[in-house]
Amino acid sequence: MSKPKKVIITCAVTGAIHTPSMSPHLPITPDEIRDAALGAAEAGAAIVHLHARDPQNGKPTQDPNEFRKFLPQIKAKSNVVINLTTGGAPTMGVEERLQPALQLKPEVASLNMGSMNFGLYEMLDRFKDFKYDWEKPYLAESDDRIFRNTFKDIAYILESCSANQTRFEIECYDIGHLYTAAHFIDRGLIKPPFLIQSVFGLRGGIGNDVEDVMHMKRTADRLFGDDYYWSVLGAGRGQIPIATMSAAMGGHTRVGLEDSLWDGPGKLAQSNAAQVKRIRTVIEALSLEVATPDDARQMLKLKGGDNVGF
Repeated sequence: MSKPKKVIITCAVTGAIHTPSMSPHLPITPDEIRDAALGAAEAGAAIVHLHARDPQNGKPTQDPNEFRKFLPQIKAKSNVVINLTTGGAPTMGVEERLQPALQLKPEVASLNMGSMNFGLYEMLDRFKDFKYDWEKPYLAESDDRIFRNTFKDIAYILESCSANQTRFEIECYDIGHLYTAAHFIDRGLIKPPFLIQSVFGLRGGIGNDVEDVMHMKRTADRLFGDDYYWSVLGAGRGQIPIATMSAAMGGHTRVGLEDSLWDGPGKLAQSNAAQVKRIRTVIEALSLEVATPDDARQMLKLKGGDNVGF
């Protein structure tokens, strides 16, 4: 993988890690998600990674109808590449998680490369007061929860979406997930160029030490050679430092309130756009250029925004 002249910024707008009580700035309603995505795109994100939430209580949902409340508006107002989750939340089954990508046929969808412990319970040490009944159990019970992504599940998602020409953001939370990706490449279910998203700092996955980042990249280089683009996701306080490492090492970056609520020590980020602006400043300080949505489409060989199902 050669060092890029242009760096793709993905912004993950809301996600299933944080609950509404953790930040007043977390987008919940369709209008908030739409505005957050458009703000991130205006700030420099080439790709927006989107989940949906129940607007009544902020609970993650994979109901395609909830996605339909904001996707057409984003598409009408922006050229940004839209990336939908197939991860949903760890409490959901694979059939439920698949539906937005299957029905709405986005240019990109995320896909996790393995089952794992997915510990969110430590957030209870920092957040005590909750608006909704589901929030505290959702966090507390994660010490006994497995985020299921079996080989059969992964193959099912890949095969189900193959006719849609959706490309996948291959999410790898540990070294073994890279080998799982290589396995599905060998089976012909994932086609180059590959977008490998390495995830650091979530309890249950690889850590966020510099050596962890280096190990992930060395392994990906060996497995995928020149056929892939490497991007990183740093959870929590590791978001900007790890994104900076990736840009300096020839990779791409992902930021957003799904992955971190923060915009500096003890300071909540007031928007997704604020995080995009922060990493854009870093990228440009490294004498690199921020990729446009059409740059990302060209690099990743995407089907184009006119060929989606919304």
